[in-house]
Amino acid sequence: MTTTATDPRTAMMTLLSPQGKRDPYPLYEALRAYGPLIPLGPGQLLVTGHAECARALREPALLSTDAAVQDAMMPGWRDHSSWRWLTKNMLFSNNPDHDRYRRFFGVAFTPRRIADLRPVVTERITALVDRLAALGADGSPVDFMAEFAFRVPMAVMGELLGIPEEEQPGFRGAIGAITTALEPIQDLEQLAPGDAAMDELAVHFTELVAERRARPGTDLVSELVRLRDGSGDLSEEELVANFMLLLVAGTEAPMDLIGNALRLAVEHPEHAGRLREDPSLAPGFVEETLRFDPAAQALNRMAARDFDFFGVPVTAGTKVTLLIAAGNRDPRQYADPGVFDPARQGNHALTLSGGAHYCLGAGLARMQAEIALPAVLRRLPGLALAGEPTFRDQLVQRGFGQLPVKCG
Repeated sequence: MTTTATDPRTAMMTLLSPQGKRDPYPLYEALRAYGPLIPLGPGQLLVTGHAECARALREPALLSTDAAVQDAMMPGWRDHSSWRWLTKNMLFSNNPDHDRYRRFFGVAFTPRRIADLRPVVTERITALVDRLAALGADGSPVDFMAEFAFRVPMAVMGELLGIPEEEQPGFRGAIGAITTALEPIQDLEQLAPGDAAMDELAVHFTELVAERRARPGTDLVSELVRLRDGSGDLSEEELVANFMLLLVAGTEAPMDLIGNALRLAVEHPEHAGRLREDPSLAPGFVEETLRFDPAAQALNRMAARDFDFFGVPVTAGTKVTLLIAAGNRDPRQYADPGVFDPARQGNHALTLSGGAHYCLGAGLARMQAEIALPAVLRRLPGLALAGEPTFRDQLVQRGFGQLPVKCG
């Protein structure tokens, strides 16, 4: 994509267009010409630099979009159930609530629990690779996103949250609709699909909590319901809201990571060949995917008070947009940042956030991609794209809507 953007506002407007969402990287470079910190007039600041994004993610004066911040940024949001539920989870909260949520749900993603899940994840992925091969055995195109990239993390979250296998595919529409609520919008009516999806998930998890309370099992929901009832650390609504977050974030982020990694493998057969022969190279391949073409492209913060940020005065109430995908390609941080290099050293991608909001499920997401990608490449050595991929109309959580492949 080429861009005729001549100023930061024009570049940002283009970035939010369907064309810009499909290929945002030339626009990031156009913005980078204006520096790592770009004031867009009173009350708005863009951040494109790696060091600046990394610091912003850890800056206590910059608040996540909790209920109080939303009151300032999106008047009328309380009429929409998508954001009413979102502001009760750990991703869209600040202290003291954020620390309380993280402490409570941290038991779900300890290194030991993730390691214990590895055999289960490997088993699920092996079965899904076999299923993918069977679907494409006659040479017909298969949508990799629907038939594999989504099903892998959905199977893992189904294992954790006690969702029966036959019910898992039905969650894809609701999960996708909820992520649209995170996009910049001009009309709050655009939240309607996310509202409906959030209401659907709220009913599901409210009923599931009640069922596990009455008939406890060995799944994570039962464990956390017991913990909540014993400690009183969370309200019932907060418990349900964070279960919804675990499902949505725990499915969407690994799905997009697996999809992006697969496309990069197809486009770089020399790297795919090495990975096919040596699965121990998978962590480097996945980490470079997180840097080079992340699903999470941008995050919003708001200044809680006046402060100096790398020499730029930021006043209370300023909306700060972190273009973390631009930071991931900052030439001050990486040599040849526009080159996909799985052997790159010193990779510190911003994609999974940082500081207090560092992704709780980062280890689990990485593990799924590190197992899935070599498994697909080894089982389907002739796998190739079967048409032009389509992107969802999203930027904050950018990813493929469809990724048609032929299985060889």
